[in-house]
Amino acid sequence: MRASPVTPAPTATAAERRALLGRLRDDARGCVRCPQLAAARTTVVFGAGNPDADVLLVGESPGRGEDRQGLPLLGAAGRLMTDLLGEAGLRREDVYVTTVLKCRPPSNRDPLAEELANCRAYLHGQIELVRPKVVCTVGSFATKLLREDPAGIRGVRGRPEVRTIGTRTVRLLPLLHPDAALYEGALVELLRADLALLPELVARPAPPQPGPARVDRGPGEDDGSAVSAGAPGDPSPATSVEDDAPGGQLGLFGP
Repeated sequence: MRASPVTPAPTATAAERRALLGRLRDDARGCVRCPQLAAARTTVVFGAGNPDADVLLVGESPGRGEDRQGLPLLGAAGRLMTDLLGEAGLRREDVYVTTVLKCRPPSNRDPLAEELANCRAYLHGQIELVRPKVVCTVGSFATKLLREDPAGIRGVRGRPEVRTIGTRTVRLLPLLHPDAALYEGALVELLRADLALLPELVARPAPPQPGPARVDRGPGEDDGSAVSAGAPGDPSPATSVEDDAPGGQLGLFGP
């Protein structure tokens, strides 16, 4: 199955981008490229929130509750994130929330490399269509994947950098996972401090965008001829550290 092309024209209106996002969501809901995931899932958890958000949160994969309700970042972790976003002046409905993998892995195991490759175009499409200024990676897995760096989250969380993911250049802000903060209470203050950086980051001009990009070929259909910078598997993703950013250098996060 092939995802619909999602690269909009540079002059695409918000309504046109929302329509393409809806088409991409429908494609994802019918995806069966990962037979084990398709057989075990209750629903595809595509994403939720403001389709024109300045801030996009990316977690690893849906859990049991998310799989049942079809929405990302629920339960106690979701409530904590909602509360801390509110303290930073952002309502949950102001941001867009999604995951790297759109289906719950059996027994909440880590996603497999093939599954990530099959799902990559959906995440890239979401970033392309929502056009956030800031992408927050939530947790160690999502951070390492999008940054292609094995560094531990506690050493790099809260340090923004400019990075190209798919066809969009954004500011990437690594965050501790709220599950980790619930397990280790002292981490709540670190997560609170990092989320407090968002208003200033959003107020900055959007990073310059790369030149004309290829049309995304859909999950699992990369021909290797024109790889988007920052995609999983790229040898040298485009990145630059923002030395003047709040908190200093670059970013990584996760439990």
